[in-house]
Amino acid sequence: MSKAADSGAKARKRARRIIAGLRKLYPDADCALTHNNPLQLLVSTILSAQSTDETVNKVTPVLFKRYRTAKALAEAPRDQVEELIHSTGFFRQKAKSIQGACRKIADDFAGRVPDSMADLLTLPGVARKTANVVLGTAFGKNEGLVVDTHVGRLATRLGLTWSSKNSKDAVKIERDLMEVIPRKDWTFVGHALIWHGRRVCAARKPACDRCALAKSCPSAEAIDRC
Repeated sequence: MSKAADSGAKARKRARRIIAGLRKLYPDADCALTHNNPLQLLVSTILSAQSTDETVNKVTPVLFKRYRTAKALAEAPRDQVEELIHSTGFFRQKAKSIQGACRKIADDFAGRVPDSMADLLTLPGVARKTANVVLGTAFGKNEGLVVDTHVGRLATRLGLTWSSKNSKDAVKIERDLMEVIPRKDWTFVGHALIWHGRRVCAARKPACDRCALAKSCPSAEAIDRC
């Protein structure tokens, strides 16, 4: 058996225990971005880059009240959009991406956010992470796993990825997670790992002493450096 195959087999066994633990800890784990439809979720996810969900959730009520459709957002004066989303950071690039995506949605998809990975990836500002969020949360389609900083960090610490020695290669980490986690659990696991990363397994000082997943975590043996 190859090293990769051996790592995958061990990770699959560990993943089953971890998923059971996450189900018990966070049975209601869901996306923290406030939204009422796929368009709002798409825009919110673009805004969340290099920002916090709390900041985005303060900005979007006003944005969505003023611009209710993809066409309306696409045709809005750029400076007004930038002003509304300014606090999320990188507001010029985000405004460009949002309006570009909305223009394509209005022109090519009859004003509706597409529900396939291939189509979503044609939208300006949309890569796999954003597409996975929209597909999993808005459409209930498990096409991949969201790998943000929390998921990358926890996947590494929990021994669910072996292609990368750190949590920075999202593509490799997603590939590994898709191998060891059953497809039906992909969306839930993404949300639950984010919740656990925010509440327990912090980047600098993980609370291994009170972590319910510690028995399944290879890193928990060294609490000081988890």
